[in-house]
Amino acid sequence: MNGTAHMTVGAAVGFIIAQTYGANAVDTASLVAAGGVSALIPDLDVNGKLSNKVTFSSKMVRSAVQVVSLLVMLYSYLEGTGNERWLGIGYGVLILIFSTFITQRRMLTITGIGIAACGFQLDTSWMWLMGIYVIIASLVSHRTYTHSILGIIYFYFVALAFQGAVMVDGLFQAAMIGYISHLIGDMKFLPFNKKGVKLFLPLSSKEI
Repeated sequence: MNGTAHMTVGAAVGFIIAQTYGANAVDTASLVAAGGVSALIPDLDVNGKLSNKVTFSSKMVRSAVQVVSLLVMLYSYLEGTGNERWLGIGYGVLILIFSTFITQRRMLTITGIGIAACGFQLDTSWMWLMGIYVIIASLVSHRTYTHSILGIIYFYFVALAFQGAVMVDGLFQAAMIGYISHLIGDMKFLPFNKKGVKLFLPLSSKEI
């Protein structure tokens, strides 16, 4: 399933839970959003809808770093003298080389570090837990650990902490069912999926 389909299913889950709890309009919107976003979270391990929304464009950052490197080299050449000139140009070259390693996934890693650091600073458990999740998702292959039982267990603690912080009835259920709906939507028993999910990693890499 693509990101739009996952989000639609998750949002529908949130709406159904809202009706079950008799939620007001504001809480209904919160539950729909929680279900929809949670249904996209497993795909943070790939350059999908959600991962591109939560990070800066790697192309934009890479271009900015390259401009800085050229300015450093130009300034060093025009204003530097002796060894300082060549040292400055060398730094500029190193910055230029560094820019080639900036990818969307590495931007996601940096974003995860920022979220986790912010969570620790604010003493907000769901935020630093989510930051760690984002870091892990940026480092693993697509449809592996974020699409496994281990991923579900980890997200359980994220959703539980978020429910405690926001205090909206049914939010935990919307987030969890939204997340799990993504894994079900990616399983091989659905005819439009050529590949399945490795639900039992690291014990088994068999696709389901």
